[in-house]
Amino acid sequence: MATFLYRLGRASFRKRWATAVVWLVLLGATVIGALTLAKPASGTFEIPGTPAQQAIDLLGERFPEAGAGGATARVVFAAPEGRSVAEDEYREAIGAAVRELAGQEQIALATDPFQTQALNPDATMAYSQVGFTVSGALVTDESRAELNRAMDTARDAGLTVEASGDALLAQVTTGPAEVVGIIVAALVLVITFGSLVAAGLPLLTALVGIGLGVSGVFIVGGFADLSSYTPVLALMLGLAVAIDYALFIVSRYRHELVAGRDPEDAAGHAVGTAGSAVVFAGLTVVIALAGLSVIGIPFLTQMGLAAAGTVAVSVLLALTLLPALLGFAGEKVKGKRGRDPEGADATKPAMGARWVGFIARRPVPVLLAALIALGVIAVPAFDLRLSMPSDGAASPESTQRKAYDLIAEGFGPGVNGQLTVVVDTAAGAAQQAAGQVAQRVQGLPGVLAAIPSATNPAGDTALLTVIPASAPNDTATEDLVRAIRDLDGAVPGAGVSVTGLTAVNIDISQQLDDALVPYLAVVVGLAFLLLILVFRSLLVPLKAAAGFLLSIAATLGAVVAVFQWGWLADLFGVDQPGPVISFLPIFLVGIVFGLAMDYQVFLVTRMREEHVHGAEPTEAITTGFTHGARVVTAAALIMISVFAGFVFSPEVFVKAIGFGLAIAVFFDAIVVRMIIVPAVMTLLGRAAWWLPRWLDKAIPNVDIEGEALAKKQAVDV
Repeated sequence: MATFLYRLGRASFRKRWATAVVWLVLLGATVIGALTLAKPASGTFEIPGTPAQQAIDLLGERFPEAGAGGATARVVFAAPEGRSVAEDEYREAIGAAVRELAGQEQIALATDPFQTQALNPDATMAYSQVGFTVSGALVTDESRAELNRAMDTARDAGLTVEASGDALLAQVTTGPAEVVGIIVAALVLVITFGSLVAAGLPLLTALVGIGLGVSGVFIVGGFADLSSYTPVLALMLGLAVAIDYALFIVSRYRHELVAGRDPEDAAGHAVGTAGSAVVFAGLTVVIALAGLSVIGIPFLTQMGLAAAGTVAVSVLLALTLLPALLGFAGEKVKGKRGRDPEGADATKPAMGARWVGFIARRPVPVLLAALIALGVIAVPAFDLRLSMPSDGAASPESTQRKAYDLIAEGFGPGVNGQLTVVVDTAAGAAQQAAGQVAQRVQGLPGVLAAIPSATNPAGDTALLTVIPASAPNDTATEDLVRAIRDLDGAVPGAGVSVTGLTAVNIDISQQLDDALVPYLAVVVGLAFLLLILVFRSLLVPLKAAAGFLLSIAATLGAVVAVFQWGWLADLFGVDQPGPVISFLPIFLVGIVFGLAMDYQVFLVTRMREEHVHGAEPTEAITTGFTHGARVVTAAALIMISVFAGFVFSPEVFVKAIGFGLAIAVFFDAIVVRMIIVPAVMTLLGRAAWWLPRWLDKAIPNVDIEGEALAKKQAVDV
């Protein structure tokens, strides 16, 4: 592989104009396609086959007029302080707004709060339940505009009016705060290279990469319903890995220039050696993210494939566009001082050499200290609770969050998490059975009300509205859903199921929770097999997999401490601690796996390179660590900066995944790779590279270190 990439790097360097033009044309075409085809993304999450979805499917067949699969909105009306919504002027304004809503094309119903008695005890608030004929993803901008106009009708009368529900498309956006991460990344690159030209190349390739990747996501979104989180994740991950991959190759290019190679040959060697590691590292990220598709959760598959595609584009850019840009820059990337970031031109021992020497002299206490620190940080992970995003976790400035808070204040938290109970009977028996089921449900703990609400014309399906005493994300609400489902068959001849947005979210969370451990096992197993192939060793892959598990455990512990327990909540802008978003742990496993393998490959391949060339174990560790530590540290700081920028997002999921990835990179790159890896490698000595002879013959030699390339050039000379 190294030889092929060497030739690819030289070819791109020589044909720099053609290479650059091809990529620019592709970028322009995808941007135009995105601007032409892009449509609003969906904020809804569905998993076929869950109990709640099965109930929705039953209603779609038996009771389509109920609109069980349609979007919903809850419009809240609050009177000014000291006034009542029952006063004539306010009552008239609310009635006008409800009539305006009921007349819209995509709205199936809009309840009058004075008819349904949806007023709080002191009549300072009321709410209208709005049902749509289509799912949240298909609600048009015109329908949302009409909803806003109806709300304005009541606002004009002096009422406070807010709305929540999945009908209000909560588009996930990024803001100017994320630019801070890019600025910090640029500063790290300038400090690392001491050259504006060298620092600019990774940023330029990264911008092209995310332009292609995110535009591609929007193009796909023109033909398929994508989650609103999909482009954000592609942007976040694509930006970070694109800068890092380019950093490794530019660093090796400067190293080869300092060693005396001409620019074209240096570019070839940089792509053949560091580029080989980039290919493998990128492949691990792509496999881990694409592997999310095997879990069988559609929106998770979309997000994983979109991020994987952006990473794949970043790898291709690093192997082709970057050497072309090096051709334009030539030796200018060396800067005025011509400093080598890998330390080849150092006149005194590099900091990396002093650090690894310190660890090599006392590996046991250093290793124990690092393990204890990560173990303590991981403790909160044992209290991990998962839940899907709700309006209660929306931005405090959004109408969804304001409506959620008003409902909780005026009616109790359970009204935000109403459950729909479906009673399935023989024809003509549904109404009587529904009354019996309602009595049994009313007797369950945590139920404020269980009200029969509708029966289909055939009389074989009835609906009950159940209002819990607890909020949608409380464990008490989850327990109530299970308790109601346990009533299935308790009334002779009546099947009982539960659906509604709250039940759907509970089912999704449960399935994601169940999928976490199997997915983790697959990822760790994959890491072990791939690293055997790369390092031709058993103990090095075992150490890498164990380090990855430590990083994940500590990351989940930190996420729970901040977002669930509320530690340092003000510092990170977490205004309402609560359960961790259900799909965050699985995403962290997939992404951190790829990043962990990045740093493992870039750091340990240099150690193996020295070992293959005959260095003693301690010498190989010291030399390899010295060459890789500075660049890996710079890469980690860049990733931390990029991910940390997303902590400033008002969206709780974007904030949580930005924090999780930033802290995960810190744990893995700084603690595991910079402390635990050299300590364990020192203790293992030669045993680190042991591989059974039969296995050595069975597995192919991928030559990450470029050994075959070095031998070929030695023969040519």
